[in-house]
Parts: sequence; C-alpha cells; structure tokens
Amino acid sequence: MYGVEEPRQLWRRGVNLVNQHLDEVVGMVYVKEHFPPEAKARMQELVANLIKAYEVSIKELDWMGEATKQEALDKLSKFTPKIGYPDKWRDYSALTISGDDLYGNMQRSALFNYAEMLEKQKGPVAKHESAMTPQTVNAYYNPPLNEIVFPAAILQPPFFNMEADDAVNYGGIGAVIGHEIVHGFDDSGSTFDGDGVLRNWWTEEDKSEFKARTAQLIDQYSAFAPFEDLHINGEFTLGENIGDLGGLSIGLLAYKMSLDGKEAPVLDGFTGEQRVFLGYGQIFQGKYREEAMRNLINTDPHAPSEFRINGAVRNVPEFYSAFGVKEGDALYLKPDQRVKIW
Repeated sequence: MYGVEEPRQLWRRGVNLVNQHLDEVVGMVYVKEHFPPEAKARMQELVANLIKAYEVSIKELDWMGEATKQEALDKLSKFTPKIGYPDKWRDYSALTISGDDLYGNMQRSALFNYAEMLEKQKGPVAKHESAMTPQTVNAYYNPPLNEIVFPAAILQPPFFNMEADDAVNYGGIGAVIGHEIVHGFDDSGSTFDGDGVLRNWWTEEDKSEFKARTAQLIDQYSAFAPFEDLHINGEFTLGENIGDLGGLSIGLLAYKMSLDGKEAPVLDGFTGEQRVFLGYGQIFQGKYREEAMRNLINTDPHAPSEFRINGAVRNVPEFYSAFGVKEGDALYLKPDQRVKIW
C-alpha cells in the first residue's frame, strides 16, 4: 500500500510505543532538551505579529462587506494560541512502570488512561490540554475552542530557527502559523464563530463571493497531475489549500510589517521577499514512494508537498516580482487567474 519493503526497525517501534503510552513524559524531556524559554518567547511574538497581520488583511479585503469583516475580526480577536507545551503537565504518579514487564506496563497504561478519561467527565472541559504532544511535528486549529496549537517539535528547523533571519522564519513557521489561523476562516472553519458556535455569520453576498474564489482554487489544484492517470482532488484538498495560500500571504505581510518601513537587507544575494519564499519552499520538502503518493492523494486532505508549495506561490503577486516570473514560465498565472481569499 505504501511501497515499504521491510518493517520499521525494532528500536523505532519501541520509541513509538513509549511515546504512545508516556506521551507527556517524553514531552517534558523533549522540551527540556530542545525548546528553551527564549524560543517560546520568540514564538509568542511571532504569533502575535501574524494575528495582527491577519487583522490588517481582513480590513483591507476588497471583496468582503463591512458586516462580515466585523464578524471575522471578532472571531480573530478571540483566538487562543497554545505554544510549545501545556501550561499544566499530566500527573503520572498513579501509573506504575516496570523495566521488566512490558505487557503489564501496557495494561496499566491503558487502565490509567481510561480512569483519567472517566474522571474528566465529572468536570468542565480541560481547556489547557492539547490534542498533540510537544514532540509532535504538526499544528492544528480547533474550531469549537477557537484555538491554534503549535507543539514544540514544529518550532524547530526548517520551520523555525532561532539563528535564522526574520524573513526565513516568516516564510517558514510564519506561514504555518498563518495556515492554522486561516483554518478558522476556510470552507469548514468559517462556519464557526469566535465562541466556537456553529452559525452562519456571513452575508449572502460575501458567502457567494467566497465560494466563487474557492471554486477557482479547486480548479487550479484539480489540474495538477502527479501521474498521468491521477490528478489532485482540488475539492478534497480545498481547506488545506486555502490554509496554505492564506498562510503564505499572511506570513509575507507580517514580515513586511516587521520591517516598519525600513528596507530589507540583502543576505547571500537574496532579497527579503526572496528569502520569505525560500523559507516557505523548504518547510514542505519531501520524497515519496509512488505507492505512498498515490495513497496520499486518495486519502490525505493535504496535497503532496510539491503542489502545496507551487500551488500557493503562483497566486501571490510578490512571487512574480521577487523572482522575475513572466508569461511562459512554468508557474506563471495571468493576474486575473490568481486567487486572493485572505
């Protein structure tokens, strides 16, 4: 199914098992080793800057009416970011782990988790918790809680590098932050308000325009064909494609705002905007077996990496000026074919 020719190495399976049963214990070790306080402080600053840039973007949209803009801004103001690791770690004191009893450890872990789950039913939702551990290389948006979550493991190179310049980080983790923010306003997230309530806060005219623009994006991605007999499903991947395009656009805007009117430095022969796009291009590098890619196209709402990058950049006007992209080039789109949503 995935083209894998041999089982995973035993030690990797062992690490996965420990990670599965002692998730936040591993998380505490990971944070101590790889996510210093200054990294969290820098990330908090970046998230705040991205939210501010998104606010500016919403206010400047020429296709959305004022009533819908106010609803969108209200929702944005209620976003809750969770960065790196939970404010309160899980208490494992009731769980006994023995170095010579693997099966017993797994049984006791299962009972421990079940007891914890039952205990949670007695009180309110534990809003400090996250659905991902600190050592998970991923991020997500949660509509009912209107929260964006960035585990410590995604706050590492190539996504985020404390030693890199701002342009690279805005193109990397900045675009990821923007991506998750935009999920609050994509085809699914836009059906929830700032309090996590499922309700329509759009005017009919604005919703119609939103659907027209997303239809253009669907057509663009559906034209991508990784194989002669298999195209990307633009409708299936729509939410993620909206997130990618919006995330890159907001990351770029946030970088421009961070310059505060100053001219961006040229580093290693690359301008600031070029470095933003280069940073973006690096975060989704990947190599697929054919079987794995075919499976991904049919089951994953994310397009393969190549199309996530190229599908987004060719809709951003600054990409053309940054690299001198012109008619006839592979990624060229006529101005009236470029999609602008957020």
